Amino acid sequence: MPDLHFQHWPEGVPHSIEPPAQSVWRNLADTAARVPDKVAIHYFGRAITYAELLAATETLAGWFQAQGVRRGDRVLLMAQNCPQWVIAYYAIHRADACVVPVNTMNRRAELEHLARDTGARLAVVGSELVDHVRPLLDAGDLDHLLVPACADMAAPDGRADLPEPLRDLTDADVAGPGLTRWSDAMAARHTPRPHEAGPDDLAVLLYTSGTTGAPKGCEHTHATLQPVIWGYRHFSPYTGDEVQLSVLPSFHVTGMQNGMNAPICAGSTVVLMTRWDRVLAGRLIAQHKVTMLRMITTMVIDLMNAPELPTFDLSSVQLIGAGGAAVPQGVAQRLKDLTGLEIIEGYGMSETIGVTHINPAHRPKQQCLGIPIFDVDCRVINPDSLEEMGEGEDGEIIIAARQVMKGYWRNPEATAQAILERDGKRFFRSGDIGHFDADGYFFMTDRLKRMINASGYKIWPAEVETLMHRHPDIAEACVIGVADQRRGETVKAFVVPRHGAALTEAVVIAWCRDQMAAYKVPRSVEFLDALPRSGSGKIQWRELQDREAGRRESA
Repeated sequence: MPDLHFQHWPEGVPHSIEPPAQSVWRNLADTAARVPDKVAIHYFGRAITYAELLAATETLAGWFQAQGVRRGDRVLLMAQNCPQWVIAYYAIHRADACVVPVNTMNRRAELEHLARDTGARLAVVGSELVDHVRPLLDAGDLDHLLVPACADMAAPDGRADLPEPLRDLTDADVAGPGLTRWSDAMAARHTPRPHEAGPDDLAVLLYTSGTTGAPKGCEHTHATLQPVIWGYRHFSPYTGDEVQLSVLPSFHVTGMQNGMNAPICAGSTVVLMTRWDRVLAGRLIAQHKVTMLRMITTMVIDLMNAPELPTFDLSSVQLIGAGGAAVPQGVAQRLKDLTGLEIIEGYGMSETIGVTHINPAHRPKQQCLGIPIFDVDCRVINPDSLEEMGEGEDGEIIIAARQVMKGYWRNPEATAQAILERDGKRFFRSGDIGHFDADGYFFMTDRLKRMINASGYKIWPAEVETLMHRHPDIAEACVIGVADQRRGETVKAFVVPRHGAALTEAVVIAWCRDQMAAYKVPRSVEFLDALPRSGSGKIQWRELQDREAGRRESA
């Protein structure tokens, strides 16, 4: 693509940056050396300084190594937003190991795949989630669980603001073979070996659902994480004076990079929320004089619909970012009328460990992916002929950048399908259909891939179908996305029961809730005698989707 976007580049910001060739943990160490007494995290009445945060990562890294964790090992990290998530993340890096972030809504079948595919033997699991992971200990898929509790890091008088199920649950309530309480691990005061991991060491194995069934692990080294971290620092920009409300889940790429890694690198202060609550968010913004917000679109809509909105003091906020889906124009305009601020939208994915495009704050466009950030070469091609498209012409978005993954974990075939070599560069084929305009801004218009976007969560029908086929009474299943006023899209399943089976919609949905994350569970199930197929025998999912869309239009 021509460098059209440079005509609207932020003033005084270089066109290219060179992130330091070091591990992500060293970003924290550098910040702690620079501003040791500054508050790194506010968490429900508890303030944690950078010096305290660094010391905790050292202690926990020593414990990990005492359990046998070695350089390059993978460690599962499954917890809701809490200081222990941040500490564990950086401690795993300090121990020269690789973080495997786990969606807290994952259930047994999904967890079994992650443990077996990564070869991880140890997992950090929030106390409220232990019962979902304990069967993996019993089956020998994991050897050890380290169990933190959110309430243990909140101030006593701040626990009332935690989500209700977490308020009184501490790690003292957890016991059993193969489990270690967080407090006991920290009390052991192990000292880690010298830090060895460098830019080319595996840092994060981020799983993304795939078009062929089982989720695939995106291999990210410290060198692929750093361009996004430092890109946020320079482009947003982060000066270190920011106070950021961090509410997106840390296991999600945006929550990890924008809500944690970038502000820690810059020396900003993070106000950490365990779960979205619009009233609590409004109160925390006023209490801590929050200057930066980043939410998914459904959170923005929820905030705008709060009856209490006129009472929220949002005067300190200087930047509001959103993603996961385009922000409806009416919502964006209402927010601008209220705060005077434009919503800054961006674009990225697991394969790029965060953003490749951001709208410049001084000139954003609504319902727009933004412009390519530092050292990103983004083009649009015909997905069939691979011919490059011009301004305003729709095609598949492809991206060459330092933050592009090294490949899919132990899946060279999927890697080869996703990477396109062109002009001496490795381009990732996004599967998203879009175009760029005369100003170099990118817009997405469709999806080449068969993906459902529910409240910002990406759902691959093939993965849901694979899990549903485990049900003994389901002969076949086909999953589609249907329009949903609140979620944008939601999941519908067409099911062919096995002969003689007495299935009901309620039975299928209840079974799915035990097998998969809640956001993937079909909200409706329709039973068919047979699924439509092409002449070659392929299931015609698009026919089902078009049929459903026609029904809804008629209704």
